[in-house]
Amino acid sequence: MKKRNKKHENRVKKLIVGCGLCATILTVSTYAWFIGMKTVNVEAFNVKIAAIDGLSLSLDGKSWSDTVDINSGNYNVATYPDNTNAWSDLVPMSSVGVIDDTVSRLKLYEKGSFTVTDGGYRIMASRAANTGDTESRGYVAFDLFIKNLSGEEYYPTLDKNNEESIYLTPQSEVTVGESGDVRAGIENSVRVGFAQIGRVTAEGDTDASTRVQPISCTDGGGVTGICSRNATIWEPNDRKHVQNAINWFDQSCKKRTGDNVFTDGSYTDEACDTINLTDYVNTYAVSEVIDSTNTVDTYDGLNGYTKSTALTPTKDKLMVMDYFTDSEKLLEGNERQELFSLAPNSITKVRIYVWIEGQDIDNYDFASLGGQIAVSFGFTKERFYGEDIEYDGPELPEDVVREETFSYSNTGTVSNISDARATFDDAQDLFTVDKWMKEFTFTDNGTTMKATKGADGWQTEEVVPQP
Repeated sequence: MKKRNKKHENRVKKLIVGCGLCATILTVSTYAWFIGMKTVNVEAFNVKIAAIDGLSLSLDGKSWSDTVDINSGNYNVATYPDNTNAWSDLVPMSSVGVIDDTVSRLKLYEKGSFTVTDGGYRIMASRAANTGDTESRGYVAFDLFIKNLSGEEYYPTLDKNNEESIYLTPQSEVTVGESGDVRAGIENSVRVGFAQIGRVTAEGDTDASTRVQPISCTDGGGVTGICSRNATIWEPNDRKHVQNAINWFDQSCKKRTGDNVFTDGSYTDEACDTINLTDYVNTYAVSEVIDSTNTVDTYDGLNGYTKSTALTPTKDKLMVMDYFTDSEKLLEGNERQELFSLAPNSITKVRIYVWIEGQDIDNYDFASLGGQIAVSFGFTKERFYGEDIEYDGPELPEDVVREETFSYSNTGTVSNISDARATFDDAQDLFTVDKWMKEFTFTDNGTTMKATKGADGWQTEEVVPQP
């Protein structure tokens, strides 16, 4: 793999959505995900983006910027009224990425019960209680609005052929925090889900409270629902394991041959296939409720038994997952894989989920002793970097690549510009903006103004407060 130079690294950092999470485990209880690994306290979670091709973020669908921050202190304050963001201690969950279109939320499953078998653990799982007014506890969830102004046309029909690829940056990673213990491997079972809920055109009505914030899975009123697509789930460290986790798996997993996990002879004395420290191991995530009538072992699929596993989330109880992995993140050139796609000239509501995947083999009894995890990730539209094509010319500009200017007769100092891709030269009465921008707001001597681009160029008008 080619080593990226420092100049390129610095540039890429300016062209990403950055997201950081630090989670400190408060308890040191033993047992794996369904038994007793209790809580992980989320201390901070920051999301940031730099301007690239007309991409900007918002936590409320109203105030747009090239950077936004969300954490345990502001997740419910800096967003919008009646949001259903959730911030709580983390407990192991499982999800295959299916979105419940009746409530516009990701389906997650949690512990029902967990009983030792001769070759693993019989599991029962119930749906996390997030079908009402709020999300359940045990994971992080929040709304992120993404405005993509890289094109003039908006396509109301849900069709990936009309959309633009978004990539996960190579710098994205999940690691052990400064006070963590690398021997435990808790960082290897973290998952980050990107659930696209719906989108609207970036043009037209600018009232976020009636048009953008209420975006749901349901089509109509200018909304294109996206919940028919499963959430994209990122699996970091897909080829990283700690020896302690492998030792646990080797000791507890035995080949299964019988249909009833409690019947003598359903398991052999043969251990499951050996896992090396850098092997990719499939995760068989919970795809629906598992009750007392089902006899499902947590190791099904890995133990040679496939009657309770499937390739789709509707056929059986466990589903072998096709995650977006770190291995795919590191592919280069034509091999680079997209994370998801966005429509041009659109505002998309994306619900972000962070959880610990209980069905990952790296989630074992002693993983909770890891102490701390740190997560950071970013988005970019760049598929090719200079080294991918052996480029030896000048670098692309590090700031705004496409810009235009227009004059404005100000009556005072212009400030509080709602989009960082618009700047104002007070001495020359001149705005400089990304040419893909359609509108933005600013404050002029205490008066809120809106600049709108039309067929005849840019026009400015006072924003009159609603009575």
